[in-house]
Formats: sequence, structure tokens, C-alpha cells
Amino acid sequence: MSTSSSPLEAVQAEQTGGSVRIGALVPLTRPGWVEAGRHLLAGLELAVRDVNDAGGIGGRPLELVVRDTAADPGKAAAAVEELARLGVVALAGEYHSVVARAVADRADALGLPFLCSSAVLDALTEQPTQWVARLAPPQSDGWRVYADFLLSTGHSRIAVTTQPSVYWASGVGVLQDHLTPRGGTVIELDTRALAPAAVCDALVDHRATALLLLVGHPEPAVSIVRSVRRDRRLDEILIGAPAGQPEFAAWADLLGVDGAGIPFLRYLPERLGPLGARVEAALRARLAEAPSFVAFEGYDTITVLAEALRSHGADRARVATSWPRVAVDGTRGRIRFSRKNGVSVWQWLGAPIQVVDRDPAAPDRFRVRHAV
Repeated sequence: MSTSSSPLEAVQAEQTGGSVRIGALVPLTRPGWVEAGRHLLAGLELAVRDVNDAGGIGGRPLELVVRDTAADPGKAAAAVEELARLGVVALAGEYHSVVARAVADRADALGLPFLCSSAVLDALTEQPTQWVARLAPPQSDGWRVYADFLLSTGHSRIAVTTQPSVYWASGVGVLQDHLTPRGGTVIELDTRALAPAAVCDALVDHRATALLLLVGHPEPAVSIVRSVRRDRRLDEILIGAPAGQPEFAAWADLLGVDGAGIPFLRYLPERLGPLGARVEAALRARLAEAPSFVAFEGYDTITVLAEALRSHGADRARVATSWPRVAVDGTRGRIRFSRKNGVSVWQWLGAPIQVVDRDPAAPDRFRVRHAV
């Protein structure tokens, strides 16, 4: 739910034992990835409901104050400023890495705890910070797993279609650093200069055996997939999407069988435990479709924050100091935070990582191709 109130009202609510507020940042309008935002918010809201059904935070209800980031770093930074004035005790959410980086920078500057749900960019802040923690694996971890999958399936000449973005550039760097020492080659194809048909020609010219889509969804990703699928010269090429575009139902709706057999990264275990299974059923009912891993990330975000608030109190500084002390069962495993070289925030290092695709025989069904 989305609320608005004055800073005075926020202070009065705190003084009278009102709700404990968490600011939720999610992409709910274009050009944000709206489907990802909807799943993330569903997970956040379901967890808030469950926390409140269990008595809230010391008898006080937990409340989400939702703001749409629309994949806009400037809009997200302004929302952080507003939420800080409204008296939220912590921030949660965000899917887009460049937006999460803007949120993390402002949260760090303001002394406002931020638990990032889904964004994976390694360097969420310029300098190490005590104020920010993250549930999703760092991009370097996940994309190295993806590179290992490519090598294990016989692919060493890898073409990547790219667009200008810190996130995409970081992904290319991870792939190059991991594949090149192992005999792999990474060929960059700039979609600003190449139309989908020209991408197909370049794949033939470079003798690529795999094409990775490091581009936006739905376009130009959908047009590239259609062109490659219809080019008989490329019948044997593997199309991949490490960023996870095929996870969501819109991908299958747009591409049907053409969108199947495209491996992507997903952060779920091969089997959910009892909590995960219960949450999966509730999310499915709430979304009227199978929940993505992003919805589970949203649920786990609130689970962690609720534990921090119960054990350390509804105080910003205490929440921030709780990151290395939190230990709680989430939907996808036991969650603890620690430091990792090259990552500037507190990081959950136990997140499951899978390479998954949609089954060509039944595009609504997923196949696990590789897992760690």
C-alpha cells in the first residue's frame, strides 16, 4: 500500500507507538521493468501481512510506504529523501542495479538502512558502507556461474549484444575475465549500430556458438530473438539471457516457443523448504501466476528487516549495526550477512544460484540446467 504524510505526523506516530514504517522502492511504471516490480512488491506486501499477523514489531504494525522508481536513478534518489523525511526506519526493494546504486548512495549519505532485494551490481556504493545490505548475489558471482555453464556445454566463442549501461558493461567484464583465461572469446555487438538482421550476419561472420542478450526487455531483446530463430544459418546457436528476461510470463507471451531454451540466472533452490512452499502458494494466489525469484527476494527482505527490528529496535542506527548479527530463515535458506572482497555492502553469500531455461516442449515449465 502507498501512503503519504507530513514529517510531523511521522514523528507523532513514533511518539505514540504507531506503525513502524519501511520505505519500499520498486519499478511500477515504464521504462522500469514493471513485471519485476509487481512481483517484488507482491513479496514485500505478503511478508508485511505475515509479520503483522504474527503480532508486528513489539505489538506495533509494520507499514510499507511505497514509491515507484520507474527505473530512474534521479526519481529514486528523490524518493529516498522524501521517505527519510517521512520517518521510515529502513528502505527495502529495488530491482534495477543502476537505480539501486543511486538509492544506496543516498541512503548511505543520510544514515538510512537499505536492504537491497534484487539488484546485483557489485559496487552498489563507491566506498564500503555500514548502512546497506543485499540479498541478491553479486553480479560477479552469478555471471561467473553462468560462464562456467557455457564452458561446460561446449561454448567458448560467445557473442554478446549490448547497450550502454554500467550494468551491462560490468557483465561483459565479468564474462571476459572468467572466460578468456579458460580459452573463451567474448565478441561485443553494439545494438546501437546493428539491427537484428545485422546481428545475425555478425554471428555467422564471427563463428559464434552462443549469443547473450545484454539488452533491454522487451526491445531490442525480443526482436533479436525472433531474427536469430528465423535464420537457418543459426539453427545450432545457443541464445542466453543471464540477466533473467525469460523468468517472467511476458517473455513467454511475446515469444512463445521462440523464447524457450534460453538459459538465464535464477536465484532459487532446486527444492523449496516448508516456508518457501507456503510462501510460493500464497504468492501464486496473490499474483495469479507462478511467482518469480524476485517475489521471493521481496518476501525475504521483509523477513530480515522484521528480525532486525524485533531484536535491535526500531532505530535506524541499530538496524544498520544488526546486519552482521542477523540470522533468520528465509524462503530460500538461512540468511546471514558478511563482507566480501570487491563488494562494498553487507552481503548474503548463501543465496542459491541456478541456470534455468523454459522447456521447448512446454514453455511454461522451467528446466534447471546448472546449479551451485
